[in-house]
Formats: sequence, C-alpha cells, structure tokens
Amino acid sequence: MLLALLLCYAGFTALCLSMPRHHDQLLGHKPSTRRARHLKLVGWLMLGCSLWAAVAANGWGFGLVDWFAVLMCSALALVLLMPYRPKLALMLAALCLLATPIVTWAQC
Repeated sequence: MLLALLLCYAGFTALCLSMPRHHDQLLGHKPSTRRARHLKLVGWLMLGCSLWAAVAANGWGFGLVDWFAVLMCSALALVLLMPYRPKLALMLAALCLLATPIVTWAQC
C-alpha cells in the first residue's frame, strides 16, 4: 500500500503542476501548453499505476478500498500543504518519486 500512496501523491502533484496557477506558484513561471499536457498525462499514468499497485497487493476486493483510501489521504496531504508550505509539497513529491523504485524493489 506504500507504493500506491507514493504514486498517488506524485500523480496528484503532477496534475497540480499542470495548472498554470500552481505551476507559477511552485516553479516561478507558467507552463507551456506542451508541458501542461505532459504533466497531465504523467499524473494520470501515476494514478493508474497506483491502482495497479493496490490491486496487485490485495486483490480487487480490498485493493480498490485501499486505493480509494490512499487517494483521499494523498489528496488531503497535498491540499493541506499547498497553501501553507508549497515548496514542501514539491519536495515531498520528489521524495516520493525517489522512493518509488526502492519500495517496488522491496516488495518483490
């Protein structure tokens, strides 16, 4: 379930960065149209991979329930961090991306 959480948070952050307001707030400039499209694609792919990770870990019955719980927790964390500590939200997403291969390797 940790892998699903990491992927969800990173995916939601990518979707957040695809919006001009948040991209400007975090990185100091508006995204180009191409970059915004790529960030949306990456965000949705990470959310899809998190669904796969949750279902692979616990089967369809409990995996979907775990995935919805992870979706809510990661979205809540991002929503609470963005107004008060936006740079921390971005650093946490980078940490999630770095930890994903380690957690994947540990689960195999």
